[in-house]
Order: sequence, then structure tokens, then C-alpha cells
Amino acid sequence: MFQLFLRARTRDEGFRARSPERDAETDRNRIGAIVAAIETALHEAEHEQSGLARRVDDVLARAAVTIGNGTDEYLEREALDNHHQDLFDAEILNGQRRLKELATEIAHFKFMKAAVLSRFPEFKPAANV
Repeated sequence: MFQLFLRARTRDEGFRARSPERDAETDRNRIGAIVAAIETALHEAEHEQSGLARRVDDVLARAAVTIGNGTDEYLEREALDNHHQDLFDAEILNGQRRLKELATEIAHFKFMKAAVLSRFPEFKPAANV
């Protein structure tokens, strides 16, 4: 049985490991892919947050205009204005809910990035990451 293994080894070159430099490059690429994925998700969430914040601010401004500035405006408001005010309220609440979710998500992404970078201190991200 032992001779069978010896014959197999003489036919081919046997086991060869990659160089340490190549292993290090492979490891850097893996870690880089993880950091890049987190960065992409972080940038997308921040972009969504900034766009949504602008839209919520716009809806708040439009809602303020429809409320009026009289002390008894709510007593004399037309039904159509009440309907629009209710629509604005729903949009504002949904927007603020989503902004809160995005803030939490962004904090989690930043934590994950920090955790990955702390676990792999030899990894140096590129300047744009």
C-alpha cells in the first residue's frame, strides 16, 4: 500500500502550497470585498436618507402653508383642505419613520465596518473606502 503512494508521488510533483505573498493578497481581496459591500450599503442608505430628508422638509413646508395662520383656522377649514392636511400628515409620519430606520441602519453599517477593520488591523482600505 505504501508503495502505491510512493508511485503516485513520483508521477506528479506532489503537494505545493501557494506563496505567502499570494495568500496575503487573497486575504486582502476577501476583506476588501466585505468592506466594499458594507461601504456600498452605507453610501446607498446615506443617499436615501438625504433625499428623503429633503422630501420630508418639502412636505412639512407645504403642510404649514395649508394649515393657515389664523387662530381659528381649523374651525373654518374646508373639507378638501382637511383631506390634504391628512395626506400630508400621513406622508410626514411615513417619511419620519423611514428616516429613523435609516439612521439606525447607517449606525449599524458604520459599526460593522469598524468591527471588520478592527478584526483585520493589517488591512488598509483604499482612500475612497
